[in-house]
Amino acid sequence: MQSSAEKVGVLYSGGVDSSVLLAELLALGHLVQPIYVRCGLVWESAELAAAKAFLQAIQVPTLWPLVVLKAAPGPEYVEHWSLTGRNAPDAQTDDAAVFLPHRNALLAGAALRWRQTDVLAFAHLRANPFADATPAFFRSLETRFNRPLAGDSAKAGVKIIQPYLGLSKADVLERGRSLPLHLTFSCLSPRRQQACGACNKCAERSRVITADALCEPLECSH
Repeated sequence: MQSSAEKVGVLYSGGVDSSVLLAELLALGHLVQPIYVRCGLVWESAELAAAKAFLQAIQVPTLWPLVVLKAAPGPEYVEHWSLTGRNAPDAQTDDAAVFLPHRNALLAGAALRWRQTDVLAFAHLRANPFADATPAFFRSLETRFNRPLAGDSAKAGVKIIQPYLGLSKADVLERGRSLPLHLTFSCLSPRRQQACGACNKCAERSRVITADALCEPLECSH
């Protein structure tokens, strides 16, 4: 990432990856707009609480207030574990088990419709297994959204960036070592806004994020 003063919208979940990306963009001198998209998923209240705590902890003048948008999942989400909270992928499942249909299209679509920044940043990592997290997928979204603007030189097209596509989780943790990562949150089945300790995301957090990296014991959950 190169430094330049522009306003960047970050699709922000309150998790480690998007938290570190957001902080790095601030450090590079960007104006940063955190964007959270609610879709009615069971973990959203806990994520939002963590997101607000992290943003408060790193508050600087170039960090804009969190914007919360809404997107409606399609019929494929009827009785889906992400809405019902039942049978969420547990610690024994691989990462592909947490697939959410059209997830990135929902997130990007909400941000594009809101359209208050010309750059949108996602914190996808190298190991992301999903087809809707690829550069090709986002280039197609850019093309579709920008096509009506092609004849209007006064309106800039939107650009979607994925600065962490070449990084592993360990790389991101190292880059965020000075940040209050204990305030971040990743859990598929939170209880009273606390991590369940048994889902796929909790297992990943326990496996790759040490207490030292989080600054506080993992049991604090966020």
